[in-house]
Amino acid sequence: MEDYFTRFSCLLDVGTIKNATRALDIYNELMAQNATEDPPAEPFLLSIEPEHGATRLWMRDPGTADPQLLITFVTQCAEEFGLAGRWGFQWAGVASEPRIDGFSGGAHVLDLTTGQTVEWMSSGRWLADRLTAGSAS
Repeated sequence: MEDYFTRFSCLLDVGTIKNATRALDIYNELMAQNATEDPPAEPFLLSIEPEHGATRLWMRDPGTADPQLLITFVTQCAEEFGLAGRWGFQWAGVASEPRIDGFSGGAHVLDLTTGQTVEWMSSGRWLADRLTAGSAS
């Protein structure tokens, strides 16, 4: 039986080294809270890597992770640090074995000022909508 994985890798610039350090605390608090959920969301990894800069958080899956947990974290950071502008990321969904429905993906854009979603898309939904629209003619 195949397994399904959600993959992503993205950066968030939190502006200062002090904010980056505080973001690690926010991450740890969120992961502790997530661990109490039943079931918990698949966690993501967070680090500060010199090649990305001291104020940029590198967030990625450890093999699979829940994009909503990432969005929650970014929204908390935006509120805590007064971040503004837009931020976004994209993800890929893959199956461990070849399957007709074994691939997907999407993207999500947040307004960091308001914490609101600007727009998001799912490639599976996009494809289904386009196929349905084509058969309606």
